[in-house]
Amino acid sequence: MRLIALLCSALILGGCSQSMSIPAPKDEPTLMPRGATYLDLTSLPLPRGPVYVSVYDFRDQTGQYKPQPNSNFSTAVPQGGAAMLTTALLNSKWFIPLEREGLQNLLTERKIIRAAQSKHETPKNHGNHLPSLMAANIMVEGGIIAYDTNIQTGGAGARYLGIGLSSQYRTDQVTVNVRAVDIRSGRILLSVTTSKTILSQELQTGIFKFIDYKDLLEAELGITTNEPVNVAVMSAIDSAVIQMVVDGIKTNLWKLRNPSDMSNPVIQKYSGTTQPII
Repeated sequence: MRLIALLCSALILGGCSQSMSIPAPKDEPTLMPRGATYLDLTSLPLPRGPVYVSVYDFRDQTGQYKPQPNSNFSTAVPQGGAAMLTTALLNSKWFIPLEREGLQNLLTERKIIRAAQSKHETPKNHGNHLPSLMAANIMVEGGIIAYDTNIQTGGAGARYLGIGLSSQYRTDQVTVNVRAVDIRSGRILLSVTTSKTILSQELQTGIFKFIDYKDLLEAELGITTNEPVNVAVMSAIDSAVIQMVVDGIKTNLWKLRNPSDMSNPVIQKYSGTTQPII
């Protein structure tokens, strides 16, 4: 019996060492993963004409930091909200974002071109005429307005004769707000707030058993999965852009290329008065 127990322990420890080995890094970089909402965003029907919009900022308004043992200076949500919102607006094919976040750099480059033109030295990569910058019709603003942790927790476990299995999960939630503002009047045309849940799960198994009078067998194996916060924020922004497009169609702010596209599944899905948490 003792020999059998030792063999079992060796097999268990060998399996644990293999399963807990550091995964090999990927050779090639990959595009940022997108949630299921991205398919709805790219499946929107085409507009009669795209709308020129400007995005100046999309700030983190939560004030949340990662819990210990992480650094107290690490924020709970990503700080690149403006880049994410610009990407979502481009992917929808309903809007043409104009560069505003790096506007100062753009103006500096234009000054360099004008200085060369004033000396009759036209840069080779530019023509004789430098057109004016395009003006936006609508300004899109907003931010990450909430990040709630541990809104739902739970778990289960069992142990028999020193052998047990346990599982725990935790649900967080991130909320974003996107607003469309009329540049001519400053009136807020649309305001959309969406939320996305973030799931973390931990699975553990272990053995704690005396094989003989003084021989103790102890082994543990566990795995933890955490949904990336940046993917959750991007999904919430994608959902907000879709809802903004649908609300704008319903209020005649913009129109579909084909009126029959009102029966599009994505339009029908987001035409309700309230949207579930994604």
